[in-house]
Amino acid sequence: MTAKLRKPFLLVFSFIKKISTLDPRNFDTLRDHLTKDFIWPSVYMFKFIAPADNRIFALLHDLFPHQADFTNRHSAGGKYVSITVKEMMLSAEEVIERYEKASAIEGVIVL
Repeated sequence: MTAKLRKPFLLVFSFIKKISTLDPRNFDTLRDHLTKDFIWPSVYMFKFIAPADNRIFALLHDLFPHQADFTNRHSAGGKYVSITVKEMMLSAEEVIERYEKASAIEGVIVL
């Protein structure tokens, strides 16, 4: 990732960390950040934490096309897995829709 693209990612992720859950009240603010800090289409990096459960991983995986780039890292105790997904997104609205769907999966923490 180039330094030019890294700053918008850091700004958006620092905003997302400030909110405990992505509920409808926060989507407008996130949409503003995504619209202001990104040029669309753009590769967007999604981050999730979930229990190390194959069913939950499969549900998350189904939200993305097969060409999306998945990276997984298990916690030291093996109970949780962090999942990073990079995908070419066409708009801020697409990102919001993906977050809405992911946050509906029980046990998934959206970062």
